[in-house]
Amino acid sequence: MRYLGTLLLIGFVVYCVIDIVRSDEDERLGVHPALWVLLVVLFPVIGGVVWLAVSRTKRGQRTPYRTQTAPAPGAPVAPDDDPEFLWRLEQERRRREARKPDDEPHDQPGPTV
Repeated sequence: MRYLGTLLLIGFVVYCVIDIVRSDEDERLGVHPALWVLLVVLFPVIGGVVWLAVSRTKRGQRTPYRTQTAPAPGAPVAPDDDPEFLWRLEQERRRREARKPDDEPHDQPGPTV
């Protein structure tokens, strides 16, 4: 228990250094990573808190998990927004109805016992 504060401080510094090394240039505000590491190592509490505040603010401004490209302007977002899709769907429904047998029940002979 006596060294708990020291261990927490070392863990915090190691976490910040790893986070700095893995960060993008945009998150570092264009500052070289060695300068951030130096700040965190020389002034562990203040440097670490400043690093976390700056990096988290930049990460929060980015669009999260954007893996797909945005649709072209004016393009439908969903299938039910696309008039061509809706037209094809209606044509398919009409073809199925035209092929559907009459609604009258037909007696089919079954096996006799």
